[in-house]
Amino acid sequence: MRIAVVGLGYVGLPLALSLAKKFPGTLGFDIHQAKVQELRDGIDRTREVEPQELKGTTLTMTSVLEDLRGADFFIVAVPTPVDDWNRPDLTPVIKASESVGKVLGKGSIVVYESTVFPGVTEEICGPILEKVSGLKCGVDFKLGYSPERINPGDKVHTVEKIVKVVSGQDAESAETIAGVYGAVITAGVHRASSIKVAETAKVIENTQRDINIALMNELAIICEKVGIRTSEVLTAARTKWNFLPFSPGLVGGHCIGVDPYYLTTKAQELGYHPEVILAGRRINDSMGSYVAQKLVKLLIQQQLKVKNAKVGILGLTFKENVHDIRNSKVPDIITELKEFGIAPLVHDPMADHAETLHEYGLDLQPLEDFQDLDALVLAVNHSAFLEAGVESLLKRMKPASVFIDVKSCFDPGRFPEQVAYWSL
Repeated sequence: MRIAVVGLGYVGLPLALSLAKKFPGTLGFDIHQAKVQELRDGIDRTREVEPQELKGTTLTMTSVLEDLRGADFFIVAVPTPVDDWNRPDLTPVIKASESVGKVLGKGSIVVYESTVFPGVTEEICGPILEKVSGLKCGVDFKLGYSPERINPGDKVHTVEKIVKVVSGQDAESAETIAGVYGAVITAGVHRASSIKVAETAKVIENTQRDINIALMNELAIICEKVGIRTSEVLTAARTKWNFLPFSPGLVGGHCIGVDPYYLTTKAQELGYHPEVILAGRRINDSMGSYVAQKLVKLLIQQQLKVKNAKVGILGLTFKENVHDIRNSKVPDIITELKEFGIAPLVHDPMADHAETLHEYGLDLQPLEDFQDLDALVLAVNHSAFLEAGVESLLKRMKPASVFIDVKSCFDPGRFPEQVAYWSL
């Protein structure tokens, strides 16, 4: 079996490298020629794969579509974002389907890993493959769906160590798909009864996390009004064995902050208007503004100027110890602060400067510029920030200033009384 993985990003690249160890001749395809060349040179901008693994792989990486002709097992792993109105943007998966259709041969299987709402694989992708290839879906080629479960930055739960949900258009294709993934996934595979079941399982995984974090964010707002620390409440609550260990925070990234909209869009299309899921999204999407507004209130309480206050923000990526800035909620803090006449400095050792400038129009600053600050926000708890300790933070702040500890990483008792400490 000759395998071709379409899309060499956070999901496709680790999977393609793993498959290449078991299936000689495995291909990795990406439309971005510069990215392919970088990968050939041992450079992975996502930092998910080490240079030595790239240089030592037998995976053939290409940006030439014709190189995929002759493959009989295609895996599509491209992004599925939402647009400015939080509606699913299927453009990448549609374009990828059109590309695969051009080189699709009889007897092939096409498996999608991209997060979609139930029905996309069979009702949208299948017809595109048919139209472009001239082949009959279910007869000349088969469809499958196996949701990606990559956790960016996680070196423990790697692709091989996460149970893989697999599904096929029929029993025969499902068995073949399970066999391919089973050859590389040491954690094993779970056979879903249908493609729609597998598609829905994926979106509900992240929707569940989103709702639970939204609950914690709402709790944080309530605790703020009560006058108690959320972290202390959660520490007490977690002493019960079945309390779920979620925490408040900024919810960004390409999965948790996006996937729920795929599920709600499908529900609305079918005439049902979700309430709990969208309520959770509204809460989580509002937290950046909430943090910024609290900072402004604390500046006033500290009798510090608001307009043109010198504010530093540590962290921009969507979560700790990753390089991915997609759908980060830190820019929401920045946008809200600008409404009050504050142009904060932003520093993140993990984020790519050029990508940050292109994506958000933000120019990352060196840590040396963080001096004599009126307020400092620890927005992303990168290990580098935590290991530096409280003293390294205090030396960058005025004696009477504000410290915002979004994820409650530090003990407030370690800060001087004249520093206003606050966390979610």
